Amino acid sequence: MVRTVISPLRKHKRFTLTAILILVFAWSLFSVQWSPELVHAGGVVMIIEIAKGLISPSLSPDVLLLGLKASWLTLTYATAGMAIAIVYAFIAGVLASGILSDGRGAKFFSRIFFRGILGFTRSIHELVWAWLFVAAIGLSPFAAIFALAIPYGGILGRIFADMLTDLPSQPIEALKTSGASRLQLLFYGYLPLVRADFISYTMYRYECAIRSSAIMSFVGLGGLGYQIQLALADLKYNEVWTYVFFLILLVILIDGWSSLVRSAMLEKGKKRIFVSGRISALVAAVLVIVSWCYINIWEGASLASLFTKENALYGAKFFGGMLGVGEESPAFFQAESWGNALRMTLETLEMSIMAIGFATIAAFLTVIPAARNIADGSLTAKRHWYSWIVFGIVRISYIFSRAVPELVWAMLIVFILKPGLLPGAVALALHNFGIIGKLWAEVIEDMDSRPVRNLASAGASKWQSLFYGVVPAVMPKFLTYILYRWEVIMRTTIVVGFVGAGGLGQQFKLSMSFFHYSELTLLLICYMLLVIIADLVSETARKSVK
Repeated sequence: MVRTVISPLRKHKRFTLTAILILVFAWSLFSVQWSPELVHAGGVVMIIEIAKGLISPSLSPDVLLLGLKASWLTLTYATAGMAIAIVYAFIAGVLASGILSDGRGAKFFSRIFFRGILGFTRSIHELVWAWLFVAAIGLSPFAAIFALAIPYGGILGRIFADMLTDLPSQPIEALKTSGASRLQLLFYGYLPLVRADFISYTMYRYECAIRSSAIMSFVGLGGLGYQIQLALADLKYNEVWTYVFFLILLVILIDGWSSLVRSAMLEKGKKRIFVSGRISALVAAVLVIVSWCYINIWEGASLASLFTKENALYGAKFFGGMLGVGEESPAFFQAESWGNALRMTLETLEMSIMAIGFATIAAFLTVIPAARNIADGSLTAKRHWYSWIVFGIVRISYIFSRAVPELVWAMLIVFILKPGLLPGAVALALHNFGIIGKLWAEVIEDMDSRPVRNLASAGASKWQSLFYGVVPAVMPKFLTYILYRWEVIMRTTIVVGFVGAGGLGQQFKLSMSFFHYSELTLLLICYMLLVIIADLVSETARKSVK
């Protein structure tokens, strides 16, 4: 028998990675000057007022009616944006996979070129795209729709391309030998194999698009975020929470629909899959048609209105300004501007590390009681009367946490903490705490329970079973999700900066307000470089965990 020798470095690489992540998080904490001055003078009073609004949200008919209208507008923008995103993702994803290309050279070029396009479009946050479109075409609903369609199309396209390239080759080769053309291979070979996974991931992204649609208000576009922003400005916290609950309800409805679709796909009965699939497809088609009709008829927006001479002049002036047209010395040619931009890039990096650190600590402290197989005692063979109560409380906190967008959390927190990196990190952590906690709980629920049961039968206590049986088994996936969410946080740091949380986002807002367009280009270059570096570091670290 040949025994595989594992090097000490490879054997302890997960421990090494964990230690590195802890040290980097500790380093990021030094970017904040910890003192009581971090909290506003009236910060404690503000916390009490915000908590009162949470307990007793406004239920007046006017507020509820306004919440319904704003919810519909948020849903409409998200649906219209995702409709375009899916078309873009399908075309670019297929081309980026290289499955339609003949020859190695053509396939390599197709993958590099179209993956580069997908990478660029998904690296810039949707709110940044919204800023750019509003500056170019004005406060049109299409500014929100295109701002959602471009990054979400890039994300979906990348995932779709990976799904196509990771498929087993045997079914495709069998079709090739029967004389199938490239298009026949695509529609009868590749697509049936990836359809379920693609639909499932698209539904998840649709839920995310609802949250993203809500924050389009920051650039002057309507929806739930706009009403939250107005209520915050008037310090009407009871109305703020009413609109937040509308947003949470909207996310829960989409999440429930997504769960029904996924569960139907996992069923063995083909009839149920067929019926459920047809109903979901019909609902989706109706939503898309009604959304576009609403935008064109009720909102009075049309694609033709975008192609006017006035918009062409505005667009040419804005994008020309970003390229430095009309400036003697554009910002991206100035050493001082580069120095300031790189300093803010470092602050953005520190904010993202703090955020993922805070979210990880909170998720780690709550994930054990949030797992269903621990609550019912099936994993550890030990059950307590309070397990289901704690399970429900933690799971509700996860839903509440992730349903509120980062920008909305940041809007609330800047009323308590003074502007800087800390409020941005806390806002990002609050949103991602719910996401990481949910993902981790599902990892525990899906794990092999036999080793843990063996420990319990040998006399180990519940906590010994968890520490020696559960944690070592799930830690690799835990680390993978931490790194994945850090990538997402890196993209989102620029958003919380818009409300005074520091970093590149705060300077981006100032540059836009003062019409320093060449400075926007410099900041976007730094932002994209940071996102690309984060992707590479995260991908390398994830491979070392496997």
